[in-house]
Amino acid sequence: MTETHATIPSGAPVFPPGRYGRRREPGRRRPLLVWLMVAAVVAGLSLVALQQYARYGDPEYDAEVITYTDITDTGVRVDFRVTVPEGGTAVCLLRARSHDGAEVGREEVPVDAAPGERHLTVQHRIATTARPFIGEVVRCRPAG
Repeated sequence: MTETHATIPSGAPVFPPGRYGRRREPGRRRPLLVWLMVAAVVAGLSLVALQQYARYGDPEYDAEVITYTDITDTGVRVDFRVTVPEGGTAVCLLRARSHDGAEVGREEVPVDAAPGERHLTVQHRIATTARPFIGEVVRCRPAG
């Protein structure tokens, strides 16, 4: 006895009986296993992110540019505010870029806070190899 199109649901494949083994039920899933795997991956990535933040991210050393002025063909003056731990020291990397975005000057500037002081305002002139368009603070890190 053969099956006809009237007895086979549309879109369902027809296989010879006993030839390919037992077929799985179409609606059977394992959502608990999937959620456990997702939770393990998220936990692992969170652990890696926390380790990298502890190693490279230091919120106690922060800098922001107040202004950059006195632009000439040989330099630019950058005024910036630095936050360091109370009475701490930092080294800030400053750079000057030309109008096309090329780096034309770069200097590391040591910054020392007085005892009990956390916020410093610093002025520094960056010597450049061409006329700068902007002066900026790239980052500040602990000295040493």
